[in-house]
Amino acid sequence: MQIWAGLGNPGPQYAMHRHNIGFMVIDAIAEINDLPAPAKKFKGWAQEAQIGAEKILMLKPATYMNESGQSIRAAMDFYKATPRDVTVFYDELDLAPFKVKVKQGGGAAGHNGIRSSIAHIGEDFRRVRIGIGHPGHKDRVTGYVLGNFAKNEIDPLTDLLGAVGAEAHWLAVRDDVRFMNDVAMRLQEAAP
Repeated sequence: MQIWAGLGNPGPQYAMHRHNIGFMVIDAIAEINDLPAPAKKFKGWAQEAQIGAEKILMLKPATYMNESGQSIRAAMDFYKATPRDVTVFYDELDLAPFKVKVKQGGGAAGHNGIRSSIAHIGEDFRRVRIGIGHPGHKDRVTGYVLGNFAKNEIDPLTDLLGAVGAEAHWLAVRDDVRFMNDVAMRLQEAAP
């Protein structure tokens, strides 16, 4: 069982925040794969999926961003999974808006959800980093990540979520390069 965790904060007031793009990705993958409604499990919302031949637990931790690792750890313990079975989707300030990069392992780079994940499961999990851009100055970061996407970002956001959802099968078979390339191609085709 692979565990795909999208990071975010629970509650409708956070739904469109840049910091919640991990939740949005999980919802998009679930919708494209026609999954049933999530169940309250593992300190979050969980859905089991079959993507290709792979079994995947889709997880949105309900512990708030700063304690995301608790939920991921609970799911890992239940499925006897290792960190290498875990993929975490999250917002990345240091990537251009709507760029997608996948990497294995690494540090937290100031992201509290990743810091919590590392604290609970170690560093050796796959990360799908989704660019939200940087507001320009570190004093503006908190308001920026906890702010809603702007109106002019909704179409590119929708295109991104659709592309990630449509190409998620490459992540399931661990072809990260093909996933990144195909997402980039879809976004290029969608660009005006």
